[in-house]
Formats: sequence, C-alpha cells, structure tokens
Amino acid sequence: MSKFSQYMKHKYKNTSKKSFSVYLVLRLLVIISLAIQLVLGSWWNAFLCVVALVLFTLPTLISEKFNIGLPNLLETVIYCFIFSATVLGEINNFYGKIPFWDTMLHTINGFLCAGIGFSLIDLLNRNSKRLHLSPIYVALVAFCFSMTVGVLWEFYEFSADVYFHTDMQKDKIVSNISSVELNEKKENIPIQIDNIEKTEIYTADGKIYTIHSGYLDIGIHDTMKDLFVNLIGAIIFSITGFLYIINRDKYKFAENFIPVKNKTRTK
Repeated sequence: MSKFSQYMKHKYKNTSKKSFSVYLVLRLLVIISLAIQLVLGSWWNAFLCVVALVLFTLPTLISEKFNIGLPNLLETVIYCFIFSATVLGEINNFYGKIPFWDTMLHTINGFLCAGIGFSLIDLLNRNSKRLHLSPIYVALVAFCFSMTVGVLWEFYEFSADVYFHTDMQKDKIVSNISSVELNEKKENIPIQIDNIEKTEIYTADGKIYTIHSGYLDIGIHDTMKDLFVNLIGAIIFSITGFLYIINRDKYKFAENFIPVKNKTRTK
C-alpha cells in the first residue's frame, strides 16, 4: 500500500463523513485548479496549488505524529480556510474582487490560532500536578499566541513583497498623509496634506504612473488592518475559552475549536 493510500485510510478512520467529504471535494478542486494553471503556464499559481495540497495533509499528519485529536468542525474550517486563502484568494483574486475577503480570513485566523494556543496551555494546565494556572492566564496566553502568529504572518507577507516582488500587502489609495519628510526645515513636525487628487511616479527609464484620487500606500494600512481584525478574532476566542474553563458543560460548544490530546495513539 502506498503512503498516500495509507494516509487516506488513516484519515477516513479518524474523521467524520462530512469532514472527509469536504476534504475530498476541496482537494479535487485544487487538483483541477493546478491542472488549469499548468496549461496556462502560470507557474506561481501552480506552486500555490501545490502548497495548498501540502497544507491539506498537515492536520492529519500533526494529529498522528503528536497524538492530537482535531474536532471535526475545526478540521473542516481549516480546510475551507486553506482553500479560501490560496485558490480563491490568491489565484482567483477574491482579495481584489470581494470586499472584506482578506479581513474575514484574518479574523478567522485570529480565532483559530487562539484556539490552538488555548489548547496547548490548557492541556498542560489540566495534566500537570504542579501547574494550576488561572482561567484568565490561560485566556491571555491564547490571545498572545494568536497575535504572535498574526505578526509572524505579516513578517512573511512583507518579506515576500520585498524579496520576491509580490503584493501580499495590498496597496491602498489614501487621500490624506502627514510626514516629517516633507518638512522643508527638517524639523520633527509633520506636514499635513489633505484632499490629494493625483500623484505621479516617474521612473529612471522615462515611465510615468499616475495615481488618481490620492496617494498610493504600499502596505502599512493593510498590515495594521490585518493585525486589528486578528486581534478581534483572538479576543473573541480568548473570552470563549475563559468562559469554557469556568464552566465546561455550559460552554461545551468551544470544544469544536480546541484540539485535544488523544487518550490512546491510533494504530
């Protein structure tokens, strides 16, 4: 039996039919998209499809390697998130076509990462005889874990834009700026410019790029917006996790987003 067949057999045994069906459908769509991109000669998009296929295998591999059980709803959301970010977001440009697509994904990311961070510290807290961390501390760790992942992702986007000339930090046209660089006296007093109607960019080879209705911001607005909505998602789950620790029966729905340690390793 091939490694892929073993992987699929293991996955089928350890997921619900709904989760497994979502996995198969999304995987098939990614493979179709990969074939299309290869025919079109779009190598970067084809690479993104391969990345998506690899990411699809991570939940099961991590679950098996570290003996961690992923709730079916959480696993389904992760698959949908990967597909939405790569195939829909990047390849089909949902980031540009659909307003708030990027905002939605970063909010979900903040929520999911807080759930993962929560599970790590909660497992330690519940299975250790020496540690007795308060619910507020566990919730705070979950929040910090989520925000750290969000910051690292923004580092990745910035690095990709600088070194590989991508545009992961989407540009934004703004009509107002303030900058000390524009101060003719070189004083640390920002010069405010309002109602910018047009800016022009001149290159050394004589090309001129005109930006209408404002000034082109190259990333900072997108980065700060992403971190802000990541913060919102992290806060939502941290509060949920806090309530879950206080009353695990009443807020049992939180378990749908919290990885758990399996009691016995799957053979």
